[in-house]
Amino acid sequence: MKRLQRVRDLITGRMDGALTEALLGQLEATKEGAWLAIAMIGGDTDRTDAHARMRAIEHRGDTERARLIEELSGSLVTPVDREDLFRLSRSIDDVLDSLRDFVRESHLYRVADQRRFAPMLDQTIVGIQALESAVRDLVSGPSAVTRDALEAKKAGGTLRRMYQYEIARIFSSEINAETLKKRELVRRLEIVGIAIGEAADAIADGAMKR
Repeated sequence: MKRLQRVRDLITGRMDGALTEALLGQLEATKEGAWLAIAMIGGDTDRTDAHARMRAIEHRGDTERARLIEELSGSLVTPVDREDLFRLSRSIDDVLDSLRDFVRESHLYRVADQRRFAPMLDQTIVGIQALESAVRDLVSGPSAVTRDALEAKKAGGTLRRMYQYEIARIFSSEINAETLKKRELVRRLEIVGIAIGEAADAIADGAMKR
């Protein structure tokens, strides 16, 4: 009976919808994490409060990832290669995990001025939104997926370049405990850029195989 239900879901497109919804749920949690980090460095949200709220956001992201894995395990056919969908989900999870680490370490390190991280977090939002467009286009407009993935890849690359310039600026001043704390925080945002690029590669690879 369950197998027949899955066949009906496949025919009606519900299975594609369930996978898409899980991925979009992951991305929505990740974007919320990025907005929380922006609010924190801008002083709109207290660091302690941001640290606590990020745990709840991460839990939602993990729940959506678990839902995706469950759907994948029972799917007869997926919109793109299931390995690429798994890679995509894992990379989105890496983005959220790195944002969590950024907020947690900001809470622990108490770096005085964090406003310089704002451009990198803005670029993080750009990358996440491009990934959202790519996921929506998986079913409704597969030909646009490659374009969306390229935008996400560019955002990830921009983040990595911004990291290099920021590291050069940090090490142009006196090396002390505050300098090393800033280096650790900016490194978290570079890892976000790497993960966004890996997510873009996963969805682009899946679209090319389709």
